Amino acid sequence: MGGIAVVVTATFAIGVWGSSHARTTSDLHRARRLVREERNAAAISGEYLSAASFLGVAGLVLKDGSQALWYPIGFASGYLAVMLFVAAPLRRSGAYTVPDFAVVRLDSPWLRWLTTALVVLIGWLYLVPQFQAAGLTFAVLTELPAWVGAVALLPVVLASVFSGGMRAVTLVQAFQYWLKLFAITAPAFVLFGVFLLGGSADRLNEPGPVFETRTAVEVETPVTLRVVEPTWVLVDAPRESPGGPLQPNGQANTWVPPGEYEVDAGSTLSFEAGAAVPVVSEAEPDNGSWLHPSGSGPASLVGTYSLLVATFLGTMGLPHVLVRFYTNPSGHGARRTALFVLVLLGTFYLFPTVLGLLSRLFVPKLLVTGQTDAAVLLLPNAMLSSWPGGVLTSLTAAGAFAAFVSTSSGLVVSLSGVVSSNFQRVRGWHMPLLLLASAAVPMVLALLVAEQDLARSIGLAFAMAASTFCPLLVLGVWWRGLTAFGAAAGLVAGGALVLAALVVGALRPGGEGVLAELVQQPALVSVPVAFLVMVLVSAGTKRQLPEGVSRVMLRMHAPDRLGFQDDRRVRKPVPSKDSGGRHRR
Repeated sequence: MGGIAVVVTATFAIGVWGSSHARTTSDLHRARRLVREERNAAAISGEYLSAASFLGVAGLVLKDGSQALWYPIGFASGYLAVMLFVAAPLRRSGAYTVPDFAVVRLDSPWLRWLTTALVVLIGWLYLVPQFQAAGLTFAVLTELPAWVGAVALLPVVLASVFSGGMRAVTLVQAFQYWLKLFAITAPAFVLFGVFLLGGSADRLNEPGPVFETRTAVEVETPVTLRVVEPTWVLVDAPRESPGGPLQPNGQANTWVPPGEYEVDAGSTLSFEAGAAVPVVSEAEPDNGSWLHPSGSGPASLVGTYSLLVATFLGTMGLPHVLVRFYTNPSGHGARRTALFVLVLLGTFYLFPTVLGLLSRLFVPKLLVTGQTDAAVLLLPNAMLSSWPGGVLTSLTAAGAFAAFVSTSSGLVVSLSGVVSSNFQRVRGWHMPLLLLASAAVPMVLALLVAEQDLARSIGLAFAMAASTFCPLLVLGVWWRGLTAFGAAAGLVAGGALVLAALVVGALRPGGEGVLAELVQQPALVSVPVAFLVMVLVSAGTKRQLPEGVSRVMLRMHAPDRLGFQDDRRVRKPVPSKDSGGRHRR
């Protein structure tokens, strides 16, 4: 807990220092639009590297092996799409948020309400896993109930954003990126050195993971275990289980043949040294398939391509990402910022992969419980005894907490800013209520909904963003034929498909085949449908094109040096004679 205390103290100190320079509304939401590219890139990276990146990637690598590498690839490469398609034009448009862009580009005030609702929905989908990860971290480190960590995160996030808005949050998140990078690289280098010097590399040649010492595993949630190699196990369960050989028997070991077995919550399974590790049903049971890509069938390909579509295109639709680019002084600066972010993220994602590989060898018990997201937190003490392991554990806990705080605070600021911009008057006492609601609602949802892998939970937020805001931004920036009715139809179609997949997945979890893969990650269908609906409906309503579309398109694509950029919220230019003031307000 010492590492978490340091992060909280540093966050408050930097936030208070940054708040001493925050005096205006522009400071609260836009940091005066004077953030340098390098600092803004660090802030974006710090905000973007959430619990799914710090904990979830290593957990997926532990469970799924090489198949999980598509997640960090997609998370990082999404900024390539941002840099190529929307960063500079969106900055030049003068639109601070996606709802602002809908008004500026499509001259449709009513479309603002639909886009605002989607911003809130995407933000909450992204925030729920942050609170779940905070609960997991506290449960692992303190053995307190998971809800304690989720509740404890709320005041820290609110305090960081109350201190000075976007300007203070920018400083905090830039600091937290470098903290997270150090918190993941230092343990990775130290533990990988221990791995090489300890002669453990040959263990990857074994058929599957094994317990090095006698190990007792406490199962906190019901799981289905797959036994590939027959093994001995001592079962201590709260009640009789229908799991065949896995019956409660606290007196002697039971011989368990290959198969799948249900294990109740509250059970304790004890394994002898050298016993093969049974794994949760969705994990790779043998090291051969774990090390090499497997599943070349249609279902596997559909799942992989759908994930890549969601992560590559969903980044540009994340509300807290788009807000960040508006803090740059120019479109050229926004594009350079996206390039720097690519470098920073590519560097970071090398190291969770290493920790996931080591976790397969040294904390295989997580494959029994299914709580693989805890791998980064438990690995140091599993590989190093005494104080070195404790120091590295404190460091990883600090990095994990920084991931929760930075992502959550950025999302809370962006959500409250989007909601407040929809109202003519937002009084001073309204903003704390908006900030509180933006954080409290997802915290409550995190306590109510069932947990799943953090990276996969975040994947749903990416799918929603890719299926709604990505078509709106790409077509709005590059196709003058987009209309407000076409945009609304595409937003509803794409968002409805993702929500339908979310509901079906909650009602009927599991399953195999192409349909099951699309339920888990629907972007491969929902994104093309959203694009197609926007184009077709816009073509049918082309008479509804806004009158000022040519002026807006010119402003978005003209080089910065020509001076067409219009920061609408900063100054109020005098309308030209031919415009009548309609599009220059």
